[in-house]
Amino acid sequence: MPPTFDLLVIGDANPDVIVGPLDSPLAFGQREQRIDSGALTLGGSAAITACGAARLGLRVAFAGRVGDDGAGHYMRDRLAAHGVDVGALHLDKSLPTPLTVIVTRGADRAILTSPGTLAATSGRDVPPHLLTSARHIHAASFFLMPRLAADLPGLFSTARAAGATTSLDTNDDPSGRWDRTALAPVLADTDLLLPNAAEAHRLAGTDGTSVAAAAELLAHRVPLVAVKNGADGALCHDGRTLLTTAGVRVTPVDVVGAGDSFNAGFLAARLAGRPIAEALDLAAACGALSTRAAGGTPAQPTWDEVLTHLTANGDTPS
Repeated sequence: MPPTFDLLVIGDANPDVIVGPLDSPLAFGQREQRIDSGALTLGGSAAITACGAARLGLRVAFAGRVGDDGAGHYMRDRLAAHGVDVGALHLDKSLPTPLTVIVTRGADRAILTSPGTLAATSGRDVPPHLLTSARHIHAASFFLMPRLAADLPGLFSTARAAGATTSLDTNDDPSGRWDRTALAPVLADTDLLLPNAAEAHRLAGTDGTSVAAAAELLAHRVPLVAVKNGADGALCHDGRTLLTTAGVRVTPVDVVGAGDSFNAGFLAARLAGRPIAEALDLAAACGALSTRAAGGTPAQPTWDEVLTHLTANGDTPS
């Protein structure tokens, strides 16, 4: 029987409240500061990746946990509106939906997250039939969900035994510990690791060296590493060969979720059978194009939009 879904995404889903840009330090003491814009939008690394992949034409399912509250229903409805199957998005009656406030300042941002259901999310929120009916399994926000993190090795092992491939974007570790011992078991069943440059250095323990050096070191732990490198594009390493791309140049409105849109593009390209070098170009274009509007999902491109922009740069994958 052919797989029901191209992609199963496991992880975090929460509303993002994005405000900024802030042109001075954040003031306390009951001071009120004015900023140019604010937006309520779909957030969570896993949720943004799922939406980006659906926008690119993949059949996508999402597994995770939100509160049975207004914010949780908002997330469920927004994911469904993007074409993502939400049958495995559990509504928790005892805990609230996570909420993230993002304050932007120039190209930088501060991220404040109220965890809500994140700590309660676990492998029990992932129906076994989804692990065996998807071509690829992607997980995100490893360090935000310790129970799910502990269950991921078993989930990935089950999926791979059924013929699926796997990927992981750990995202940031708010604790600052970057526990590589806890990460090792899931990396043993991970086909693709998708950090940004700062995360790659922390995961590899290579602060002070090049991003390429961090990617090469991590590529000895997983078959392929693709690293988002901001305005410098992206790179990937398979333990033998380094590939780089400058990506597509755009004037960014908001960089929130750009890395997650990169993830979606890379996964969509590889599931379409594209070579790694082409997947890197396509993914970098997806990340760049997603920054044209506020929030992680409103400007996520279609497959045709990505190819059009690559053509304009004279770099169209065949």
